[in-house]
Amino acid sequence: MQRPRPDSFAVAALLTSLVAFGPISTDMYLPSLPALVTDFQTDVPTVQLTLSAFMVAFALAMLVYGPLSDRFGRRPVLLGAVVLYVISSIACVFAPTIEALVVARVFQAMGCCAGPVLGRAVVRDVYGRDRAAQVLSYMGTAMALAPAIGPIAGGWLQVAFGWHSVFVVLSLFSLIALIGTYFMLDETNPHKNPYAISPRGIVSNYALLLSHRVYVGYLATIAACYCVIFSFISGSSFVLIEVVGLSPDLYGYCFATIVIGYMTGTFISGRFGRRVGGERLILIGATLAAIGGGIMAAFAWSGHVTVLSIVLPQMLAMVGVGFVFPNSQAGAIGPFPQMAGAASALVGFFQMGVASVVGLAIGHAFDGTARPLATGVAVSGFLMLVFFLTLVWPVRNRA
Repeated sequence: MQRPRPDSFAVAALLTSLVAFGPISTDMYLPSLPALVTDFQTDVPTVQLTLSAFMVAFALAMLVYGPLSDRFGRRPVLLGAVVLYVISSIACVFAPTIEALVVARVFQAMGCCAGPVLGRAVVRDVYGRDRAAQVLSYMGTAMALAPAIGPIAGGWLQVAFGWHSVFVVLSLFSLIALIGTYFMLDETNPHKNPYAISPRGIVSNYALLLSHRVYVGYLATIAACYCVIFSFISGSSFVLIEVVGLSPDLYGYCFATIVIGYMTGTFISGRFGRRVGGERLILIGATLAAIGGGIMAAFAWSGHVTVLSIVLPQMLAMVGVGFVFPNSQAGAIGPFPQMAGAASALVGFFQMGVASVVGLAIGHAFDGTARPLATGVAVSGFLMLVFFLTLVWPVRNRA
């Protein structure tokens, strides 16, 4: 069967949808979180487990998918993972208890995390180190439609049909992605490593990566960068719906607004990245994120909480995130063509693992104010800047 060229627009669109599995699986059901508290007669921290447990499973499974794809190829591993996502999404629809929903979300995470890990690895396979940042930037712009549309669609579905309908839509989305992967994606890994899944090989590869100062710097920068996003994901629905008083559908529009900031950042990064330089864009982006988080924290701790005091600073921070994400990911994965899957997996593991801890902390710290949310964004933005300036910038700028 003749499949499209790996560098064709059709395959790029498919990869974008696969990478979007993560954000759409978290963002579409955010407007339903308060309703889950009511429907299952539970509390906020328990409902937050459907998000935090998802992130933990997402992070751990990444460590497996990377070496598997380095050994057997990207295509077969992706197909198996998407099948798991389809089945677990259907299980979410019929979950009778909050505990069952948490378990189903764990398996859903184990399926969908292959999309971001292997999608980035395929980009590295096809485009090489130099063009990967540009392609990831443009993919990030398109992928941002998922978290922009997700909360809006989720808000509509919640108001019209309840939270079950969100997982019905996710089941259909994943089924379409499975069909697309089967018929469109060819194998792109030219360096299959027969030792990639041996315990010694896995430990050796990850040890090599963690001994590389610049890789560790990018790793820490990306983790802090994602915490800027996940702090907002974890706390914004409760702050904007319960504290400010927005309806679930209006909350979706607020979420879409901050995604516009991310799309702006990724578009600028893709357009000017090769001219300005990836490292300079990361520095500018981390600075913007730290400023946005600081502004939000100042408003929150002064007791001045409105839609604008939350959304506009987060939008500024997200412009910075759009600069940082694609360039940091390309910088981390680029030097390791023989272990692109493992390098991408370790990035995802730290990104999601640290974010899940932050999400749990914000959920347990929720006190009816915007302070936990704003503090999480501010601290994450500041740490992103510190990690990059201390670990990456001195080495890369000297080179």
